[in-house]
Amino acid sequence: MKQTDIGAPDYFHKVVDCQWACPAHTPVPEYIRLIAAGRYDDAYMVNWHSNVFPGILGRTCDRPCEPACRRGRVEDHNQDKPEPVAICRLKRVAADNKDVAGVKAQMPKPAAAKNGKKIACIGAGPASLTVARDLAPLGYQVTVFDQDPRAGGMIWSQIPRFRLPMEVIDEEVGYVLDLGVEFKGGVKVDSMKKLLSESWDAIFVGSGAPRGRDLDIPGRKEAAKNIHIGIDWLSSVSFGHTDKIGKRVIVLGGGNTAMDCCRSSKRLGGEDVKVIVRSGYDEMKASPWEKEDAQHEGIPILNYLVPKIFEHSNGKLTGMTFEKVKAVRDDKGRRSLVPTGEPDQRFECDDVLIAVGQENAFPWIERDCGIEFDNSGMPVVDKTTMQSTAKNIFFGGDSAFGPKNIIWAVAHGHDAAISIDKLLHGEDLKERPSPIVNLSSQKMGIHEWSYDNAISPDERYVVPWKDKKITLKNIKVEVELGFDPMTGFKEAQRCLNCDVQTVFADKLCIECDACVDICPMDCITFTQNGEEAELRTRLTAPAKNATQDLYVSGPLKTGKIMAKDEDVCLHCGLCAERCPTGAWDMQKFLLDLTHAGHGCRTPHKKAA
Repeated sequence: MKQTDIGAPDYFHKVVDCQWACPAHTPVPEYIRLIAAGRYDDAYMVNWHSNVFPGILGRTCDRPCEPACRRGRVEDHNQDKPEPVAICRLKRVAADNKDVAGVKAQMPKPAAAKNGKKIACIGAGPASLTVARDLAPLGYQVTVFDQDPRAGGMIWSQIPRFRLPMEVIDEEVGYVLDLGVEFKGGVKVDSMKKLLSESWDAIFVGSGAPRGRDLDIPGRKEAAKNIHIGIDWLSSVSFGHTDKIGKRVIVLGGGNTAMDCCRSSKRLGGEDVKVIVRSGYDEMKASPWEKEDAQHEGIPILNYLVPKIFEHSNGKLTGMTFEKVKAVRDDKGRRSLVPTGEPDQRFECDDVLIAVGQENAFPWIERDCGIEFDNSGMPVVDKTTMQSTAKNIFFGGDSAFGPKNIIWAVAHGHDAAISIDKLLHGEDLKERPSPIVNLSSQKMGIHEWSYDNAISPDERYVVPWKDKKITLKNIKVEVELGFDPMTGFKEAQRCLNCDVQTVFADKLCIECDACVDICPMDCITFTQNGEEAELRTRLTAPAKNATQDLYVSGPLKTGKIMAKDEDVCLHCGLCAERCPTGAWDMQKFLLDLTHAGHGCRTPHKKAA
């Protein structure tokens, strides 16, 4: 194998698995250390710089970072369920304990002067707000349009208040609007051609996936009064238009929207609420914790049932009939659902909420305005630049590639803002800015480091809940209480500081094997070089996770090389403490993605 080039920006970035998995590439260990130190304002701002909505995401994020967390891989494998660090809920610790005045003082100020360029953002969801957050301080005149009266998009219209209080939304959306962004609420944009005639320099479409899929089976029309599309019903609840539901409720679908629907129903009068899904439990798209939360509130989830009929009498819904199915895979591993032959199952109900998926709806975009659409009705969008086939029109969030989650929308917004800034400065959008990287030694003495390198043995802490007797009676009462500062500190101590890297200087190594002897994970090996697949099998502890790189040194004095398995390294620093020659050092790797502005532009380019 070739010697590892640790100067490549993405090498150690990939070793910080949580940051690599986060679409916005938030420097997770950095803000967790700040939380442990009680520096909540600074921890909040590290988050805000990357993901824009720390308090919102600290409650609602789909947590792509947590499955990637190394803690879940290196804990005692005898545990039934090794748990990652509660990264998402630690984000909330920073948000809940920050000083508002303290973070406002660190935020960018509205531009002293406008640069003459006008940007329209359609939809006031997380993607558009991120574009506005990045561009407004640069002097762009950013106007955000939304048909709803307040900004936030699906953040406020579809996420129930018992998961996300309105004051958290208003605060963090307000931080963006306070940057000099003009918000036009209650304004529905109904024609792209009309928008194009208004001399905007660039247009960003972040209108989400506003249409819920329906279910066309017998009885749908006849019983329509008591059959509701899930996302529309949730919006009606948020607006205050809906405040009750029947006692017997069936929720169809296995995603997070279905979980919000069933839990909301429980609070609005539903006594017998059940979720019915055509797939298996493990195949449901809902996050595992969302399913667990619903079940904790006494809501059963019934699987492998395909809806056949909405039953009705005199125009009133009375129940539903389902066909029992099972999952079968063919010789190529393709899965299909086939009837089991068992009798159909019938459930009585007063209301049904359909949450079987969401679709994009672009009736307001004329098909002859220069934007190409694919066969599924989605705009053709470059996944790197977020640019459509019309050069000054960009898409992001659910409107670009279909329903995902808030953190993906934020990432799209950052990318689109870079593209808009480069476009309006006459630059090639494909030339993306390199991240800012920094490696700094953490050595404070022979055996001292500037970070706490002790490995906490604690298991993951559980976020406390308010009593169900209270939360199930009021849809606006937040269920999760969040970690208090002491529990937040203890959970933060579980982080392995994966951004503090073991950096090896082969010229200083005397091959004494002291580091090998002391490594608690047996992840360091001195051996003959070889092809990667074969070399992985010869390490002291075979490196089986091929998705994680090996750290390979240059040739040593004996002709051997040092190979370290990054997959299970604890970043404990014992190798560096034990090394008699200083060949090992612990160096903090900080990666800061460049956002829109001077840092993302090519020097000596003139504005368009």
